[in-house]
Amino acid sequence: MFRDMTLGQYYPAESVIHKLDPRVKLVATFVYILSLFFIGSVTGYLLAALFLLSVIALSRVPIGFMVRGLRAIVILMVVAALFNVFLTPGEVIFSWRMFSVTKEGCFIAAKMVVRLTLLIMGSSVMTLTTTPANLTDGLEKLLGPLRKIRVPVHEMAMMMSIALRFIPILVEETDRIMKAQIARGADFESGNLIRRAKSLIPLLIPLFVSAFRRANDLAMAMEARCYRGGAGRTKMKPLVYSRRDRIAYLILALYPALLVAIGYFHFR
Repeated sequence: MFRDMTLGQYYPAESVIHKLDPRVKLVATFVYILSLFFIGSVTGYLLAALFLLSVIALSRVPIGFMVRGLRAIVILMVVAALFNVFLTPGEVIFSWRMFSVTKEGCFIAAKMVVRLTLLIMGSSVMTLTTTPANLTDGLEKLLGPLRKIRVPVHEMAMMMSIALRFIPILVEETDRIMKAQIARGADFESGNLIRRAKSLIPLLIPLFVSAFRRANDLAMAMEARCYRGGAGRTKMKPLVYSRRDRIAYLILALYPALLVAIGYFHFR
């Protein structure tokens, strides 16, 4: 399950999406995620899915690799969907003892699953097509105006970049520790939920120790290189918008405009 996590990983490829300015991808991801919470019709979700599939096709990231990243949250989606199906009041479709399945619950559960799927895949596209260094530069550039009110923009961008970079490292470390524990006779699969939770304790302790050790090594390496924050730092490759970035912004502006038009004709 841990190997299936794609968030925070970078997939090298020669594509238009990879060559876009990181600021464009950050803004596009924010707009796309925000739009998912305002869609109220099936047509709107179809447009959002079509837009995402088009971007994935342009990024040349295999769709199977993207879908694989959803396996890590399947249990979360199933549990959330069941809660919505059984606990949402409305028109009863099926009833058994104290449980009742409602029409409204099924609709909300389906909408939640689709929304969460598109949200995870949309976020993964940004990290899969952008290196952590470019992501840091783009985030720092976007939040640059906040420096006027003394917000530590560079430090915030650096922390987010390090956090994203540590995700695949910790996933790999978790998989390695699990294999070592299984080789020593540990069992993470059998038993009820409580027993499985208890079996994770031998896994969590060495994982935390490894995470703290890596964080300490990173801090020492940054100090050895005289890192003192963003004051007076220059960029080897400063970010400059190109023609493709302006076209991407134009396409991005058309996407919410189409959603607004769909919503207007749907509720009219």
